[in-house]
Amino acid sequence: MKQPWIHNAKTDWWFILSPPFLVLLIIFLFQKQIQWLENHYSFYTWLFLIVFVDVAHVYSTLFKTYFVKGEIQKNKLLYLGIPFVSWILGIILFQFGNLTFWSVLALVAVFHFIRQQYGFMRIYARFEPNNWSKKIDEVAVYSATIYPMLYWFKTPRAFTWFVSNEFDWLKNLPDYVPLMTIVYFAILTIWVIKTVFEAFKTKNINIPKAALISGTFLSWYFGIVYFNNDLLFTFLNVISHGIPYVALIYIREIKQKENPQLSWMSIFKSASGIFLFVGVILGFAFLEELLWETLVWNEHFSLNIMVSEKLFQFLIPLLVVPQLTHYLLDGFIWRKPKKVS
Repeated sequence: MKQPWIHNAKTDWWFILSPPFLVLLIIFLFQKQIQWLENHYSFYTWLFLIVFVDVAHVYSTLFKTYFVKGEIQKNKLLYLGIPFVSWILGIILFQFGNLTFWSVLALVAVFHFIRQQYGFMRIYARFEPNNWSKKIDEVAVYSATIYPMLYWFKTPRAFTWFVSNEFDWLKNLPDYVPLMTIVYFAILTIWVIKTVFEAFKTKNINIPKAALISGTFLSWYFGIVYFNNDLLFTFLNVISHGIPYVALIYIREIKQKENPQLSWMSIFKSASGIFLFVGVILGFAFLEELLWETLVWNEHFSLNIMVSEKLFQFLIPLLVVPQLTHYLLDGFIWRKPKKVS
């Protein structure tokens, strides 16, 4: 069986498939050292995980959208409308309170993270027929991601997505955890049996798809359910989501594009261009986080800039625009154009 790699086996494995496995291995081998690092050098763990991975991956979307020649002209309503709608939506949500604002944003972020795993699964299953086997794969991906979140909603965790108590309002739901746990492990068992059965029957296995789904089960379960630790959750969550996304953008939008399609972005196609590409998204990420730190949080460093509380209802939604735009645009930019009959 010809494997459905996005680029090739080496690139796909190291930058898309391996992150959850490697991070989990590091956690099991060096958990005490990781916690020591967080206790003594929390600024650097925050800088690497949050700024240089989580925030940076948001700006990699620019290379599929706003940086692409003629892309905005093709759909001005989408590319100019979504940032504006994001800001207005943020302002409206902020009127209901800071907690409501962050709770809704957290749920949108969770949906985005879940859909990314589903999207990768669909890419690796793109040559397979839409049959019962693919349906089981789809259910498995959703189970691997939704169950840990449902568990989180009902079980106190030592970490947050954005702010404290963001999911507290969901704790009043009936206790579904025992039933959902049975359903979760039943789906996992069915998927494993199906995968093994197909491998023996056809003498073939879709390696990247199996690795992607396995990694999703492992990273979400251990990051949210098994471990109850802020740093370990962030480590698994951020690396497993951010690195594959940035890799996909670079492969699809730069590496695999012909130079005439790239226009000025062809400068990023060379070996040294990869570092320039990374430098650009890191630069945007650092600039955004600098604004958050100096104007809002003042946690890691401060320039003593005083901002009126009244301005927060406009400023915070404005600072969230890149992130929310990334979430919303992602629902459109990866869709395949419909075939014209």
